[in-house]
Amino acid sequence: MPAIKKEIPKKDKEAVKPELFQSPKGMHDILPAEWILRDKVYKVAKEIAEFYNFSKIETPILENVELFVRGVGEVTDIVEKEMFTLRTKGGDKLALRPEITAPVMRSYLQHGSHKLPQPLKLYYLGPVFRHEKPQAGRYRQFTQLGFEIVGGESDPLYDAQSIIATYRFLEEVKVKNMTVQINSIGCRVCRPNYRRRLVEYYKKQKICKDCANRLDKNPLRLLDCKNEICAPVKIGAPSILDSLCSACKAHFKEVLEFLDEVGIPYSLNSHLVRGLDYYNRTVFEIFTEGSDLALASGGRYDYLAEMLGGRATPATGVAVGMERIIETVRADTAYQNHRFRPKVFLIHVGEVTKKKGLALIEEFRRENMPILEALGKDSLSAQLERAAKMKSPIALIFGQKEAYEESIIIRDMENGVQESVPLSKVVEEVKRRLKA
Repeated sequence: MPAIKKEIPKKDKEAVKPELFQSPKGMHDILPAEWILRDKVYKVAKEIAEFYNFSKIETPILENVELFVRGVGEVTDIVEKEMFTLRTKGGDKLALRPEITAPVMRSYLQHGSHKLPQPLKLYYLGPVFRHEKPQAGRYRQFTQLGFEIVGGESDPLYDAQSIIATYRFLEEVKVKNMTVQINSIGCRVCRPNYRRRLVEYYKKQKICKDCANRLDKNPLRLLDCKNEICAPVKIGAPSILDSLCSACKAHFKEVLEFLDEVGIPYSLNSHLVRGLDYYNRTVFEIFTEGSDLALASGGRYDYLAEMLGGRATPATGVAVGMERIIETVRADTAYQNHRFRPKVFLIHVGEVTKKKGLALIEEFRRENMPILEALGKDSLSAQLERAAKMKSPIALIFGQKEAYEESIIIRDMENGVQESVPLSKVVEEVKRRLKA
């Protein structure tokens, strides 16, 4: 007697259906349609970097955790709360890079770049990772553009150049109504006195729990607090500009004079400190009207090389959040009107023409002429419909008859007029028609 198969109820079958995967929280796919805009913005970034003589550098996505603990700061939000860390099979503790300035300095020291002509002007464009609450303009994986000027002297000119390059980039990608907020946070000589004044002031105030911890560990970050409890307290805090030593005052004055010279608008913000330990003297952030999220931020970091075990190395730089830039400029008509329009659409009918069609595509590539195809579809009508949707002005119809006769049909998609031409002359004929 044959075994009786037990039928699984339909309801139970549906219950065991695997759930579709989603991208990790705070991380997102960049779909093909978005690359039209993104590529255009990236192209401007590259052109600006090259114009101002920045050379490209790329560092690993994974770095030793200690690089950021020592460089960025042990009591910063990045190190305390936001780093994605892992331990390798060999026992190394690594982190997905939460920023790229410390890795650039690590690379500079590791490869003896101080032997090259100074300063070294470097730029990068790549992903960074921070475990923070996802919100508009802020992701756990995002793309950062950076300009870094490392080595040479601690010249105010370089502070100004990093701001100028960033401001010009934002101008070129059509960011409007920008404001540069700028401050000086002093140096090892004058900052300790200001820290004492700041701590004395804050000890008398009602502040949030995080700021209570910062009082002893990192008082400057009291001014970086976004908590509503601390907002009115920050307004009355002493200004660091009143505590700068003569050298820092002179340095800051020159930075502002350089910006005045090239017409970069700015406003002083004496409470701007930035959240990372490696900054000294000039710090700045660039905003666009109506947003409280900085599009770009940076400053001078003359002590970072020493913090990483190297020799004293003056440096300054800036980082730009590219997702914020793209969201800001997306509505601009200059980008809305920019679409890829393939000049030619190749239509084939049958297996023979599919193979020969590949060779024809290569001929167009050699002439740097864009061509679109749908070689997986056999239906002539389906391919014509696709060509119309893509707004191709010309369609090439390659059927079995044309393949044997070594010819091809050129169809004007606007008026439907067709003409057969020798296959050997099709590239030349298409080029002529597109120029007409």
